[in-house]
Amino acid sequence: VQLQASGGGLVQAGDSLRLSCATSGGTFSNYAVGWFRQAPGKEREFVAARSRNGGFTYYADSVKGRFTISRGNGPNTVYLQMNSLEPEDTAVYYCAAGQGIITSSLRSPERYPYWGQGTQVTVSS
Repeated sequence: VQLQASGGGLVQAGDSLRLSCATSGGTFSNYAVGWFRQAPGKEREFVAARSRNGGFTYYADSVKGRFTISRGNGPNTVYLQMNSLEPEDTAVYYCAAGQGIITSSLRSPERYPYWGQGTQVTVSS
C-alpha cells in the first residue's frame, strides 16, 4: 500500500485546510487510517484516526472540535478537515494506514506500517 498526503499550505490563524490521503495498491476499506504530525524539534504526535469501517474516530485533545477525519466518496481517499487553525498546528502532517489495529491502539504510530511522505502545514499568527 502506498500513501500520498497532500493539501498542506501556508494559512493564517483561523483559516481552514483539508488534507487528503490517497492510496494506491489497496483501498481504505481494509485499513484503519491515522493522521500524525511532527513539528520542528518535537516528536511525532497523534492527531486523528479512523477505524477500518469508520465506526470509531479518535482525536487528540488539542484538535478535538476543530479537525474531522473522514473517508472520501470513493474507497481510496481519507480527508482531514482542519478548521480554526492555530499557529500551534504548524507541522508536517503524515497519514498512515494499517490492518488489524485494535481501536485502543489507533493512537499509536508504531501500529501503522504504511506511511505517506508528509505535507507541510504552516499557520501564521
